[in-house]
This record gives sequence, C-alpha cells and structure tokens, in this order.
Amino acid sequence: MQPDALATLQQHLSQSLTQLPDETRRIFHGRGRCWAGLEHVTVDWLQGIVLVSLFREPAVAELEAFVEMLLALVGTPTWAASGAHTLLLQHRYLPDSHMQQLLGEPVEEWVISENGLRYKLDLGIKQNNGLFLDMRYGRRWVQQQARGKRVLNLFAYTCGFSVAAVAGGAEHVVNLDMARAALSRGRDNHRLNEHDLSRVTFLGHELFKSWGKVKKTGPYDLVIIDPPSFQKGSFALSRDYQKILRRLPELLTENGTVLACINDPDIGPDFLIENMAAEAAELVFQVRLENPPEFPDISPNSGLKALVFNRCLP
Repeated sequence: MQPDALATLQQHLSQSLTQLPDETRRIFHGRGRCWAGLEHVTVDWLQGIVLVSLFREPAVAELEAFVEMLLALVGTPTWAASGAHTLLLQHRYLPDSHMQQLLGEPVEEWVISENGLRYKLDLGIKQNNGLFLDMRYGRRWVQQQARGKRVLNLFAYTCGFSVAAVAGGAEHVVNLDMARAALSRGRDNHRLNEHDLSRVTFLGHELFKSWGKVKKTGPYDLVIIDPPSFQKGSFALSRDYQKILRRLPELLTENGTVLACINDPDIGPDFLIENMAAEAAELVFQVRLENPPEFPDISPNSGLKALVFNRCLP
C-alpha cells in the first residue's frame, strides 16, 4: 500500500466522517477497483463503530503505516465530531478473519438500522457480520413488493429479506438455510422489529434435499434466490444455480416473481438471463436492480447482480 494510496484513503474517510448518514452504510469501497492500491480495503459505518476490512495481507511495514494512519484519524476533530466511539480492523485474509480492536471497548454484538429496520450484527466472531450492505436496494425492493404475498427466501442467512418482506406486509415468509445459527439470528432480527413470528417459517435444511418441504408451503408469489458463490459440500454457483431455476415453475403462483442474485465478480448478469431462459422459459427478465451508489465498481458486471423475473404464461 503506497503512501499516495494511504493519503487518498485518509482524505476519503475524513470527508465521509463529516457527512455520515443516520443509518448504516459503506463509506469506502475499494473492492470496486476505483482507487488504485486500495482494492483490498473496505470501510463501513455501523452507527458509532467504524469497521475497516482488509481482504489481502499487506507487508508488515504497510500494515504498520495503515494502522498509524487510522489511529491518526482518530485523533482529529473530525472523528470527535462524528460520534464514532469504536474502530475495528478485520483481517479478512486470515482463516479466522481476526478482528483487531484499535479503539473502544470490545463489541461482539451491535444493533444497526437500515431503511427504518433494525438488525443485529456479530462483530469479532465470524467472517461476515450478518448483513450484506450492498443488498440495501434489494431489501428495499422486497419491502415495496411484499404486501399480501407469500414469499420464499432461499439461502436466507440472517433473514434480511424476510425482515424487509414482513415489514412490507407479506402474508407469510419461508426462510431456508442450512446454517441454523444464522436462522436463529434471523429470529432475533424479526423480534427486534416486533414482527409477528407466526407469519415467518424457518427451515434449517440443505436446499437440494428439501424440495418437498419447500413445495409443501407454496405456491409463492415471490421467490428470492441469493446464494453464496461457493459453499463447500453444498453449493457451487456455476454448477448448481440451474438446478434451482428449473424448479421455479412448480414453486410459483401463476403471476409469480423471482429476484435472482449473483455476487461473483467473474460472472455477469447474462449467466442468469440465459440460464433462466433455458431452465424456466416462462420466467421473463424484467429489470436489474441498481446497486447503491456507495458501491462504485469499475465494471458494472462485477458488482452485485440482482435481477427480477416475472412469470408470463401463454
């Protein structure tokens, strides 16, 4: 990390701290490759906590200079006026994604807000904290579309889509994820928002062994598919996404909608459009949702892809 790149990051953070939003946001997204030398750096504002993440291991001297820059920022009037009280540095390149406490008291759980909804994050104990911030517009879209609908949320993780759907008036949401601990956090998120849990189902199963359970609670007006690019032993995007797409007609209502997502920088939106046409031709591509402006990317096809398909029967 060269001195000019560090200076660029320091200037960007100083400016961001003077105009912080009321809710959680990413305030620096180097992974979009818009700033040379900072492609491995992200910074998130978690409403009092500044979380800096490194996705590549720097040289010892580079890391020392990086930490020195962050600590110098802490000593400025800008930091003091921002209301920030904690500074965390996550080393995402390490197997345990070690969280280094640079300022403040240790925090393992933290509640943030997005679009008026509350979510509980895990800090310092897992690689991912519980909410993918680049999906902000996707959750907003689901909230706007959900009224009166039955929703299936595949790869539900901590149920961010489910929280948005229930807040938007969904009749019922079925969340499926093989990670039961993540679903437990999803229950916490619904409780945080005082939702009626009788309108929410949590299925802690592996998808490809559970089609019967999923189909039993259908049909659905809206199906959300937001898988990991790769999950050892259970899912590989390029191999397994098609298996989900071909099942969609039997899961959907006659006028059902699908929100299908990919967050692999090496796979563009055409992958979904072409495979949907091949596996479920009655589902017609409608629109790709915009990504939030705080996630700039040098290539539009490298960022998050969230595509809407509608069922159009002859």
